[in-house]
Amino acid sequence: MKTYETLHQQLENARQQLYDLYTQYGFEHPSVLEQSMLLDELINQYNRIFQPSLCRTNPPNE
Repeated sequence: MKTYETLHQQLENARQQLYDLYTQYGFEHPSVLEQSMLLDELINQYNRIFQPSLCRTNPPNE
């Protein structure tokens, strides 16, 4: 299991790399989109591990 510090550092690195790629290539470049998806996955991992209440969905009332 990833520690908070490890995942936090990965998130910060991914954000910085996304920003760098965006400033170099623009918004719709494949490298920028790929990095954005990687960052999304890291954010999802963080939420699943450290914010589990955010990942629960309530079923609709029937």
